[in-house]
Amino acid sequence: MLPLPPIDLKDVQQKLATHFRPWQRSLQFWARAVDIYTGYKVFQLRVILVKDVKKQEEMWERQHEVAAEKIYAMCSDLGGFFLKVAQIIGKPDLAPAAWVKRLVTLCDHAPATPFDAVQLMLETELGRNVGEVFERFDVDPLGSASIAQVHRARLRGDKTDVVVKVQHPGVQDLMMTDIRNLQAFALCIQKTDIKFDLYSVTKEMEKQIGYEFDFMREANAMEKIRRFLYENNKKSVLVPRLMRDIVTRRVLVMEYIDGVPILNLGAEIAKRGINPGGKIAVAAKQKILQSLTLAYGQMILKSGFFHADPHPGNILICKGSEVALLDYGQVKDLPDELRLGYASLVLAIADGDPIRASESYRELGIGTLSKCENEQHELLRLAETMFDTKLPPGVTMLQPFSEESSIKKIAVETFPEELFSVLRTVHLLRGLSVGLGINYSCAEQWRPIAEEALFRAGRLTGCQG
Repeated sequence: MLPLPPIDLKDVQQKLATHFRPWQRSLQFWARAVDIYTGYKVFQLRVILVKDVKKQEEMWERQHEVAAEKIYAMCSDLGGFFLKVAQIIGKPDLAPAAWVKRLVTLCDHAPATPFDAVQLMLETELGRNVGEVFERFDVDPLGSASIAQVHRARLRGDKTDVVVKVQHPGVQDLMMTDIRNLQAFALCIQKTDIKFDLYSVTKEMEKQIGYEFDFMREANAMEKIRRFLYENNKKSVLVPRLMRDIVTRRVLVMEYIDGVPILNLGAEIAKRGINPGGKIAVAAKQKILQSLTLAYGQMILKSGFFHADPHPGNILICKGSEVALLDYGQVKDLPDELRLGYASLVLAIADGDPIRASESYRELGIGTLSKCENEQHELLRLAETMFDTKLPPGVTMLQPFSEESSIKKIAVETFPEELFSVLRTVHLLRGLSVGLGINYSCAEQWRPIAEEALFRAGRLTGCQG
């Protein structure tokens, strides 16, 4: 009888851990999500008994702080997809201030993969030793996000620096588990509390994030948008140049762009001896925001192919107030019907036209159920809340699920999955606008682009402006 081969206990433990890790993450997510949700439901029963409005506000603030700590802990501990969730909900125009204050740090700081694993990934993907390709390679990453991390380096025989984007090993399976858990949770809460088609939103997130694991696709998107903006935007928004011969499915090399992260703009302005709240600083911020939103208006309405992830970590401010747009993992190619339907909705919002807004919602396939008398007025308010960057007069933070919100008065029963990328992009642009202290309407700026798109499609008899 032949002797049995020796058992590698460490290898067995590793395989078991890998096999059960998705189940472990699912249990962790549901335990924490249910705890946060029930915390709010129990609190709602308590706060009703308090008649003093000021005391109610103080109680809500404390509740938001407690929930913020729990959401932060969940997103930080689980990482992966939940770092993207933090980016979506941790915006000053949408979430409670306590959430924003706690979650904003998660957008920039995800756990880094150790360099030995990065080196193995690089050498596996490129088929060469790191030293053969790069003259210099910084061991510490410039930053690490949910799917990949980036390192500064210099190619052999070159005089300029590059950025090397390397995918975290094994991240795809875990992130798909996270998305499916969130989909199930979305189905639960949209049946009980939030009258919005959240499930369709999470389905589109699943599709978009699935694309992010293919860096070849990202490289093609980067080149396509770079050409489009160069032709249409006169270089006011920069896109990194790709090193086409060093791109694989999990490694991407591009030019290094020097700039200041947009969240650090105020500190950078103050460092130069300029009052961050003064006229010069406000004018600079307006120029930056206008350049960025104009580029988005052109991409969405003129091309239909756009960068769909303008969160602060992806935006740099360069010399001369030029804006650099990074990370093309999330892009969207809108079908013409949706692009033109959205152009019509932009005109409705810019002109304050409730009839056109109602027609545009039907054209886009957004199904609503009215719960109020003044349906058309509320539908226009809902369109402004969902698809414009400008906040209503006197409002510093939108609360879409408060009793006075249009979403409470008009239920959004069906929402096209493909339109979610536009919705998310506008909300991220609004977050930037609020963060810079500028109340700014992208719909008003985009009106001539929307008119031109509809005119070219034969849907306007004359093009104004």
